[in-house]
Amino acid sequence: MTIREAKVEEVDQIIDIWYRSSVKAHQFIESTYWESQKNAMKEKYLPMSETYVVSLQHNMVGFLSMVEDYMAALFIDESFQGEGYGKEFVRFIKGCREKITLKVYKKNSKAVQFYKNHGFVVVDEFVDQNTLEQEYLMEWVKCDEEEAG
Repeated sequence: MTIREAKVEEVDQIIDIWYRSSVKAHQFIESTYWESQKNAMKEKYLPMSETYVVSLQHNMVGFLSMVEDYMAALFIDESFQGEGYGKEFVRFIKGCREKITLKVYKKNSKAVQFYKNHGFVVVDEFVDQNTLEQEYLMEWVKCDEEEAG
């Protein structure tokens, strides 16, 4: 397994993983919403992000995008989920940051639990104006984990 910075020519593969994973993980949101966001991801969000990919023998299995200390995306291809790639991504990015915040849909209980298991705590709750779904703002702070350890 290798974690490295994403290459510009990998954007379509990243969008494909994002789209398929979003539809599967967010079944409470119409798939047409995710379809409508593909161009914004490609033209706006990915270019403004620091994006890493995790690969296994030259096959991309997932990606992580950061905007400063905000984790904008962490998606693992559905055929590789549950094999520890997300865990390795979180470990990797924690080594690069003092603090990480992220948003996750409240109904995505699997993701909420994943982040809680990795030291993130819910610090706020609000409604996403695009989907009208409740979201958590979660945060991890390096010193909190060190003090607890």
